[in-house]
Amino acid sequence: MFDSHIVIIAQALGFVSYGLGVLCFYQKNDTKLKIIMLMMNTNNAIHFALLGAPTASLGSVLSVFRTGLSIYYASRTIAFVFIAIALVSGYWLSSSWQDAFPIAGTCIGTYALFCLRGIAMRLAFICGALCWLTNNILVGSIGGTLLEITLLIVNLNTIRRLYFSDKIALAMPKE
Repeated sequence: MFDSHIVIIAQALGFVSYGLGVLCFYQKNDTKLKIIMLMMNTNNAIHFALLGAPTASLGSVLSVFRTGLSIYYASRTIAFVFIAIALVSGYWLSSSWQDAFPIAGTCIGTYALFCLRGIAMRLAFICGALCWLTNNILVGSIGGTLLEITLLIVNLNTIRRLYFSDKIALAMPKE
C-alpha cells in the first residue's frame, strides 16, 4: 500500500493537471494549446507514477516528447513512430487489459497532434479524452477524472467557437 502522503501529493498533482488541462483546451491557437499541453503531460507523468500507474505514466512521458515535436513538425511518419513506441512499450509494460486505455489515449492524441488541425484535432482529442477518463477512473485519479470530464465539455465548446468563427469568416465579404 502507498504511503498516504504520496497519495495526497499524487492527487494534488492531479488537480494541477486539471487546471492546466482546462487552460490548454480552451485555446483557439493550436501552438498555445500544445505548449500548455507539454506542462500538463509532464505533470501527469509524475502524477501517474505516484499513483502506481506505470502505463499511464509512460503514456504521459511519450506525450511530453510527441507534443514538443508536434509544435515544430506535422509529420505522419513521426506520428506513426510514436504510436509504434506507445503500442510496443505499452504492451511490454501492461499488466492487465485496463492498461490499454492510456495507451489508446496516447495513440489517438499522437495522431491528432501530428496529423490534424483545428476542429478535427479537437474531435480526436475528445476520443482520446474518453480513453483517459476510463483510465483515470480505474486508477483512482480524482483530478484526472475531473480533468477529462471538463476537457470533454471545454473541447466541445471550443469546437463550437471555432465552427462559428469559421462560418462568420466565410460570410464576410472579400475586399
